[in-house]
Amino acid sequence: MGRTTRRLLTGAALVAVLAVSSALAQQPQTVRLRGPIEAVDGSTLTVKAGEAGEVKVKLTDNAAVYGVVKASLADIKHRPWDRPNTTMTNATVDTTVAGVDGQVVMVKYKDGEKKIIVGPDAVIRAYIVGSKDELKPGANINIIAATKKPDGTFEAARVNVGREGIVP
Repeated sequence: MGRTTRRLLTGAALVAVLAVSSALAQQPQTVRLRGPIEAVDGSTLTVKAGEAGEVKVKLTDNAAVYGVVKASLADIKHRPWDRPNTTMTNATVDTTVAGVDGQVVMVKYKDGEKKIIVGPDAVIRAYIVGSKDELKPGANINIIAATKKPDGTFEAARVNVGREGIVP
């Protein structure tokens, strides 16, 4: 390969890296917000969001609301979760056996299988289609991807709301 060709390829690679870096820098950063709703004003929720304090969250016009309810072992799904020492599982339950430390569950998923011990204090949750009517003061919510706006407020297209005392 000639010197000119190498310089052209190097230049093209540099331009591609800069374009990707620029695109990534322009993408809005999202955060998780969890806590009780303090107030509702139209499509804006005031949420007491733990360490973030009191925040305002504007829901998009087509925001989805999901109710979070207690589920059974047959409903479990598996993936890392944002709470310490917890996971969320997305697999098919193959077998369950009572064990000393809790229920031992063998789950099978696309890339393999895994044995999970579900302790007696574990809360298993399921997500079901909800309604914006559930978004009222006192309701506990979890927003997985809230976008921070320049004015300090947040915007979200999905809200999970706990039902029957479940904290989402």
